[in-house]
Amino acid sequence: MKKLAFFSICLILFPIQVLGLSARNAVVMDLNSGRVLYEYNSHDEHLIASITKIMTCLITIMYSDLDKMVIVDEDVLKAYGSSVYLEVGEEIKLRDLLYGLMLRSGNDAAVAIANTVAGSMDNFVYLMNEYAKTIGMKNTHFVNAHGLDQKGVGNTSSAYDMALLTKVAMQNKTFKEIFGTREYKAQSNLKTYNWEGKNKLFGMYQYTTGGKTGYTEAARRTLVTTASKDNKNLVIVTLDDGNDFNDHKALYETYFANYEAVRAIDKNDFKIDDTYYKNINFYVKNDYYALVTGEEKKDLKLDITLFKYDKVYDDIKIGEVKVMLKDTILHKESIYAKNIKQEEQTKKKESLAKKLWGWLKFW
Repeated sequence: MKKLAFFSICLILFPIQVLGLSARNAVVMDLNSGRVLYEYNSHDEHLIASITKIMTCLITIMYSDLDKMVIVDEDVLKAYGSSVYLEVGEEIKLRDLLYGLMLRSGNDAAVAIANTVAGSMDNFVYLMNEYAKTIGMKNTHFVNAHGLDQKGVGNTSSAYDMALLTKVAMQNKTFKEIFGTREYKAQSNLKTYNWEGKNKLFGMYQYTTGGKTGYTEAARRTLVTTASKDNKNLVIVTLDDGNDFNDHKALYETYFANYEAVRAIDKNDFKIDDTYYKNINFYVKNDYYALVTGEEKKDLKLDITLFKYDKVYDDIKIGEVKVMLKDTILHKESIYAKNIKQEEQTKKKESLAKKLWGWLKFW
C-alpha cells in the first residue's frame, strides 16, 4: 500500500516518463463526469490509427439500421492491413460488420460500412468530422473510417478528444455492448466468422469493460480502454505507447485506489424543502456517484433549481439538480414532480378496496 501511495503522488507531481510509463500522450478521465483525473500532453494532436474505429462504430449506430444487409463491393480490395477477409459479393448484416470492425479491427469492414451507411468514404468522413465538432473534439480531423495512414497522412486526434468521444459513445447501449465484447460469431451467405478481440487487457485486468487497439508504423501503438470498479468508471487513452496494456493496468489500479465513488444523488431518498410547492413530492430517475478523493469530499454540494409553475402535473420536469465540486459542475440531473394529494387519494382507494375485499371474503 505504501508503494502504491507513493506511486500515486508521483503520478500527479511528475511527468509520465519519470514513472516508467512509455506513452507520448495520455489521459485518465472519469466516464461519469468527463473530469480529467490525470493528463500528459493530452491535447497534442497525433496520428491515432485504428482507435479511429470508435467513431466509425458510433456513427454507424447513429445513422443506419444495423439489421440492414450489406453487399460487399470491390472497394474492399483497396483495404490493407488488419482484415476480416470479406469477399466481393458477400452478404452480411451491418451489425455483424461492426463486431468485425471493433474486435478484429477489420479495415475491409470499415470500407464496406462507410459505403453502406453514407454511399462513399468521403460522405462517411464528413459525418465523422461534423459529429466530432458537435461533441467538442477540438483537436481532431478524420480522413477515413479505418485509421490507416499513408506517408504520415491519416486521422489525427488527441488523447483528451478520444477519451471524450469514448465517454459519449459509452452512453449508447449498443456501442457499449459491442465495445465490451470479447468474442463474436457471425454468419454471411458465404461463411461463418469466429472473431476474438485484440484487447489483451480483458485477460490482464478483471475490471476491464471495453477497449480498442490501434497500430501503424507512423502512429505506433494507440489504445483506448474502459474499466469499472465499485461505481467508479474510467476511460484511459494512450498514444504512441509501446507498453500500453501494462500502463493502462497500472493507471487503473492507481486511480481506483485513490478515488472513491460518493453517492451524491440518491434516487430513493431525494427530498427538497420548498415553500412554493407545499403539496408536491420531488423525485429524480437516477443515482449519481461522484468520483473524488478523500480530501475533495468536503467540497461536494448540490445546487438545486426549481421552475415556478402555476399548475403542476405528475411527472413533469420541474427543475434540475447540479452536482458541484467547488465551482465545477460534475453532473446535471432533472427533477420531476409527484402530486401528494393525488398520491393520498390513490392510497385511500387502495385501502378501501382492501377493506371491501376483506368484507366479501368474510361473508
